Amino acid sequence: MFKKVVATCLAFVMITGGSTAVLAKDNGAQNQDKKIEIHLTFDDLQSAEWAIRYIASLASKRVFEGYEDGTFKPHNTVSRIEAITAAVRLMGLRSQAESASAMNTKLNFKDANQIPAWAVGYVAVALENDLFSENDDSVQPQKNGDRLWATTLLVKALKLEAQAKAKMNTTLSFKDAKQIPAGSVGYIAVAMEKGLVDGFEDNTFRPNQSVTRAELAALLDRTGGQLPDQGNNTITGTITNVVANNTLSIKSSGTTAAYSLHPDVFIYRNGAKVNASALQAGDEVKIRTFNNQVVFIEVTKAVQSILYSGTVSAAVSNNTLTLTKAGATSTLALHPDVVVYRNGMKVNVYDLKIGDEINIRTSDNKVIYIEVTRSVVPVSSSGTVSLAVSSNVLRLTKSGVTTEYVLHPDVVIYRNGVKVNASALLVGDEVNVRTSDNKVIFIEVTQTAQAITNSGTVTAVVSNNMLKLQKSGVPYELPLHPDVVVYRNGLKVNASDLKVGDEVNIQTSENKVIYIEVTKMVQAITNKGTVSAVVSNNELKLTNSGVITTFTLHPNVVVYRNGKKIKAADLKAGDEVDIRTSDNKVIYIEVTKMIDADQPFELLGKLKGTTLNAQGGLATISIVQTIDGQEQTTIYTVSTGVTVSGNLSLFTEGHLIQLNGKNKIVTAIIVK
Repeated sequence: MFKKVVATCLAFVMITGGSTAVLAKDNGAQNQDKKIEIHLTFDDLQSAEWAIRYIASLASKRVFEGYEDGTFKPHNTVSRIEAITAAVRLMGLRSQAESASAMNTKLNFKDANQIPAWAVGYVAVALENDLFSENDDSVQPQKNGDRLWATTLLVKALKLEAQAKAKMNTTLSFKDAKQIPAGSVGYIAVAMEKGLVDGFEDNTFRPNQSVTRAELAALLDRTGGQLPDQGNNTITGTITNVVANNTLSIKSSGTTAAYSLHPDVFIYRNGAKVNASALQAGDEVKIRTFNNQVVFIEVTKAVQSILYSGTVSAAVSNNTLTLTKAGATSTLALHPDVVVYRNGMKVNVYDLKIGDEINIRTSDNKVIYIEVTRSVVPVSSSGTVSLAVSSNVLRLTKSGVTTEYVLHPDVVIYRNGVKVNASALLVGDEVNVRTSDNKVIFIEVTQTAQAITNSGTVTAVVSNNMLKLQKSGVPYELPLHPDVVVYRNGLKVNASDLKVGDEVNIQTSENKVIYIEVTKMVQAITNKGTVSAVVSNNELKLTNSGVITTFTLHPNVVVYRNGKKIKAADLKAGDEVDIRTSDNKVIYIEVTKMIDADQPFELLGKLKGTTLNAQGGLATISIVQTIDGQEQTTIYTVSTGVTVSGNLSLFTEGHLIQLNGKNKIVTAIIVK
């Protein structure tokens, strides 16, 4: 897709001069006495704002212009003769193409009689400058120009045909690369390298798709940026002073000169149209002049730097911003053209909230740019995704109630720390959402649904970003996602920490492994024994066969006692334990027999499942508890004399229950 740049409205410039007015389809006739109308604004660009900057740039050079009725028709397709005309003008050959000798050329194309009289000179000059192939025997002037043809044309305009031919054996990565003729591959490769054109979001190039006028404007402007400036009306340099008395001072090639600004000059800075007062000393610019006045300015490198930061401490009022930093409060005047971004969206300055943390930039001692670095906007809702996003609607369930939310067109979504599309949300994802104008503008997945998409046993250490697994005797391998998350022994680890023999569950995204959970570690119990003293100085002392051994505890040691995660300091002398080590430090401790084993317990959790004994009674029961923000499942043996009380109709998976008993033997079950 042609790259997009967002802009606002454009200017209109009418200047009298010594050449004819040429619109999208002019007649090429020369008339030295008529006005030249340079249109930098059109009535129909609301749906093509991304192309406004390109259109203005080309119109200021009179390369590719609008229609006499004040429109540009950005979505209309471009004919070949229009594209050829624009390419010739872009090369600075307009005068030659409109000369009497060129316009009277006898063309040898089969369809020469179909070429409009005004375009004959353009075709002749294009032919002289190798914009046609040797075997072209027709122009097909009214045929729509497609993406492949237009790209090839402009690579030739850049005189890069030799480079294109050298790249004919390039392997293009597009899904539809086979639709690109072998003899055109090099042209596409060069155009991609030069940044003239790229593919669509679905990784296709669509060579046969017709080019619209807006798309051609973008392609032409990028091409023109790599051509030598034609004539002396394009100047590059650095602004030396802020604009004063409608005069712009620029230093170029060591020389400083002053230029008068046209009243309707078009100025493009930081992705938006601005007034001349927004220009800053130090900005690097490209300007175009007409009749000794500047009609177009593009800031190619802004001098902008963060001048101040702080927290909004009062609502914006009387065009004043109030900030607090390190306990000191200050007020700053807002520039009339101030630009504000919040959550990646351009907003009104009055949308700033008390508590927002911001970075600002100033111009003429007034705030010209504000970026909210940390939003105070509260979470307006939360819940669990209950249905895949469809028709731009998000469905969340909370406390058994399902609510539908409409997504804002510019919604920002983060999942696993990565910005994603709405289609990446999964049923079961737990989310926080924020709204704007009753539409969801921000979604953060606080806990992913992480459904198991596959499982297996690790058969080799991770190498070359590949995970090798075996399942049911069948080996297979999968590439790892750059943002893969790996959990082992309850700890987040690197993929390189996986061990051969680990049993894992995995999830994939875009055919790459995005999540790995080790369900059973290969690590054998490295030691066992009886705790001989309370943990002290981060050391565990165990007695085994009369021998006392001291072990150092890992900073992230995990300890379980009576089915609960506890601190190492809560271990009791006399507890019998199994331990596992990592890097010669104890990483996992499980109490297999407590010194106070007969102590009763009382636990709350969600019912996970049960098993029955041969007599049809309960044999085991498992519950899910949330410990340190993570769900833990524990299985308990049920006494043959167990009592069950409460509303038995609610004795279902996921419902809250209470277990009473001792020594991991459940003697009573209470349905909550």
